[in-house]
Amino acid sequence: MNSMNETTAMIPTKPAVATKTEAHVPRRLSRDEIEAFGAELDAVRATVVADLGDMDLAHIRRMQKIARRLEATGRALLHVGVDPVSFVCGVGALSVAKILNNMEVGHNIMHGQYDWTGEPDLAGNRFDWDNVCAAVDWRHSHNYEHHTYTNIVGKDRDVGYGFLRIAPEQPWNPTHLVQPVSALWLALTFQWGVALHDLRIEETLQGTQPLGTLATRAKPFLRKAAGRVAKDYLLFPALALWNAPRVFAGNLLANVARNLWTFAVIFCGHFPEGVQTFQVPEGPETRGDWYLRQLNGSANIEGGKLFHVMTGHLSHQIEHHLFPDVPAARYPEMATHVQAICSKYGQVYTTGTFGAQLASVARKILRYALPPAAQLEAVASA
Repeated sequence: MNSMNETTAMIPTKPAVATKTEAHVPRRLSRDEIEAFGAELDAVRATVVADLGDMDLAHIRRMQKIARRLEATGRALLHVGVDPVSFVCGVGALSVAKILNNMEVGHNIMHGQYDWTGEPDLAGNRFDWDNVCAAVDWRHSHNYEHHTYTNIVGKDRDVGYGFLRIAPEQPWNPTHLVQPVSALWLALTFQWGVALHDLRIEETLQGTQPLGTLATRAKPFLRKAAGRVAKDYLLFPALALWNAPRVFAGNLLANVARNLWTFAVIFCGHFPEGVQTFQVPEGPETRGDWYLRQLNGSANIEGGKLFHVMTGHLSHQIEHHLFPDVPAARYPEMATHVQAICSKYGQVYTTGTFGAQLASVARKILRYALPPAAQLEAVASA
């Protein structure tokens, strides 16, 4: 599978050192145990990869078809309906279509999970999604930066998305006092936050990125965003004639619903209690080391089959970080083996209900909005 070769080549050359002080503490492994742990996870991956076939291709085709039909249904209800019931149903259908397109279909295809099929429209390096984030930017900031340097503070820019403090290792500054509001705004506009993430605007403001570099990076985003905005807020409302305000409002609500859902799923998989952050490494990192960091830097969300599909199977965030290029629909079956291996080696497999994980994330956002005790004491004694 092509994307796995790329992922393997992008493993950092130095190990990450856990710095988290939460109650979940995995057993410290010897060097031989780390390599054995990695070998067992490699075996889990190899078994599933060898079994990939028609069932997996049928699944992604079915998800694409459902997403398309839901989009058509939602847009039709918004365009021709005049009553509140058809409006709510239209927004609901379009919201689910956008969620499926972004998560179970787009995110997973762009990870190269279906490159093995040889189908041109399933090629991870060509696929694009219904999102203002340009696919090329996503593949860099997410597939490369995030999955390579998972939760290494200062390397993985997804840790707090550049303005939220969600770990004690992140230095505090006064802007963090308003991060409960900032986090809510990010949730409401999540696709825009993700789209702007790879532009590194903050580096230009700090003087470390030339304005010309920012302009170059912005071009794919501007092209993509213009197309999405024109589609949802100009073209379809115009086609609806007198129903234009209804269609405009329905499209806006569907995008917000998708933003809130994806924000919640992503944050529950990366920032609840029990997830570790890491210092910049100091020595070589082996495959086993990389697996341990991926395991300790992510968390799962418990739920049923429909819930897992609606999350793009990112409710199995642990398995996704361990096996990013394996079709996500296989994660539930892989999870059983991963949990058994974690138990064997005394490693924590962080999981919880959606409500529990979301509440945990909220508590961390509130807790780390405040300055550390030592910083407060220094100010008080000054």
